[in-house]
Amino acid sequence: MSPRFERLYSPVVSAELAAELGGTGEPIQWERLTARECESMLENVDSVLIPLGATEQHGPHLGLCVDGEIAHHVCLGVSALTGVPVVPPLVYGVSGSHGTLPGTLTLRPETMIAMLEDITDSLYALGVRQFVFVNAHTWNAGPMEVVADKLRVKYDDVRVRCIFYVTCYPGPEVDGRVTYGRGLMHANYFETSLMLHIDPEVVHMDRAESLEDRDTFWDYRTDQVSRSGVWGRDVEQATEENGAREMERCIRTTAKAVAAAIAEPWPTPR
Repeated sequence: MSPRFERLYSPVVSAELAAELGGTGEPIQWERLTARECESMLENVDSVLIPLGATEQHGPHLGLCVDGEIAHHVCLGVSALTGVPVVPPLVYGVSGSHGTLPGTLTLRPETMIAMLEDITDSLYALGVRQFVFVNAHTWNAGPMEVVADKLRVKYDDVRVRCIFYVTCYPGPEVDGRVTYGRGLMHANYFETSLMLHIDPEVVHMDRAESLEDRDTFWDYRTDQVSRSGVWGRDVEQATEENGAREMERCIRTTAKAVAAAIAEPWPTPR
């Protein structure tokens, strides 16, 4: 049976911007290189993008793959624009906070830390010295930052930065229909729009539900605040056009930041 929609496997990027930032317009996917191709690439490139996502419930209308696909898609676009390779995404996340909502597969924070340490140690042994973690799932942030700190302590010649895929432009500019900040969004208008753009096959708009977001001091498990697993309003109004516009901005701003970062001189202690 043919799919209802076509998945956008690789982002379409500006050839002019790619020429400016050092890319070819096509992403460099680590796992698709041969061993010799990887060895040759690393003679000229010492940076890498590491996408982090999750496999977890995203309400009644989205597939479980949302966070992994978004993180990977952004990294593919950034790679196409900058020439920085992207390793396979980590599609299991620290997702225990979804509680009893069905479908979620989760790692313990300690497990994610160990996995990222092993991955980055392997990359270091091959010659990688600059690591950019690109995250699409809020609760991955703690383990990710722990690994970044351990890398900085362990190696004198490593630079590492942890970002979310929407980090590189101001929070108020995020068109997410979220009142209380970019962190409080799950299966919402923003994520639904992005998925309508990159993988509409896993979006079922006839099942979409919304939930008005509220400000709280405490963080809660998702199942403690939402029966549907959705956190955010106006989900039914999500569009592919908005998703395409926001994804292009995520990729473009992140690529510009990464290109500048890999060329940044090391500081001289004063």
